Amino acid sequence: MERQRRLIPGTLWPAILRQTEHALGCGALRPIDTQQSVIDSGGIRFLVRRVSSLMHKEQQREQAHKLQTAKRPQNPFLPPDPDLFVADISDTHLALLNKFNVIDHHLLIVTREFAPQQALLDLADFEALLACMAEFDGIGFYNAGTEAGASQPHKHLQIVPLPLGDTDLPVPIEPLLGAQDRLPELPFWHAFARFDADDLTRADAPKLALSRYRTLLEAAGIGALEIDRVWCHAAPYNLLVTRRWMLLVPRSQERVEGVSVNALGFAGSLFVRDAAQLDVIERLGPMTVLERAALPANT
Repeated sequence: MERQRRLIPGTLWPAILRQTEHALGCGALRPIDTQQSVIDSGGIRFLVRRVSSLMHKEQQREQAHKLQTAKRPQNPFLPPDPDLFVADISDTHLALLNKFNVIDHHLLIVTREFAPQQALLDLADFEALLACMAEFDGIGFYNAGTEAGASQPHKHLQIVPLPLGDTDLPVPIEPLLGAQDRLPELPFWHAFARFDADDLTRADAPKLALSRYRTLLEAAGIGALEIDRVWCHAAPYNLLVTRRWMLLVPRSQERVEGVSVNALGFAGSLFVRDAAQLDVIERLGPMTVLERAALPANT
């Protein structure tokens, strides 16, 4: 009998807890211990985690570059590690635990077939993401390209539970999020949209989210180009999605003075490898780090 390839409502969070316990027990899941600091910058209480094992991420990124330059695309997620496999989300996507997780219960939402990480998101991607977001309050994100912090060439979204850390707000950046499509308090180029309370519970929620995403791409000036018959972004960007809003940030570079920034940085959560990188963030200020990783606000 063929295995159910659709997520059964109400089963994802128990599956995450069950598989996390199993993966920890067998050594497949290797959580990265962190020390958390809070740094005030630009009206935000940024979470900064010092992560000694971010070298794992560095190695993944180097491997990703090798895979991208190979003649034949390789797939680091398929077949999935059975010890990290959480659930079939849809006919097109499955959920895996992030092997080297900094945040507990960090999920990767991976396409079953190889697709490049520079590909534009489509309806199937949003169907899978929203199926996960319906199960628990989390923040979904997409690192669109290596310059945006992607460490693997195979297309994958990610989601982590909220709150992001030990702060008063689920997402540190939220005090600056207004109702308009441009947020004057953010000193970098971006596009923003809010969801109404019932938007993501509607039957057509994935279509609505896809439409908002495409509107943000256009507003941010992210064009598309066809590569090997796949529509891809013409410039790197980060996307953040919660049940309440969507934020898209074009990128200029992946690192600022050696500090890697991915999508969660623009949610107010940064990760550093060592004391020297923490010093960089303290010296520049987290908001300046984001500003330099992105594009100028007046682009």
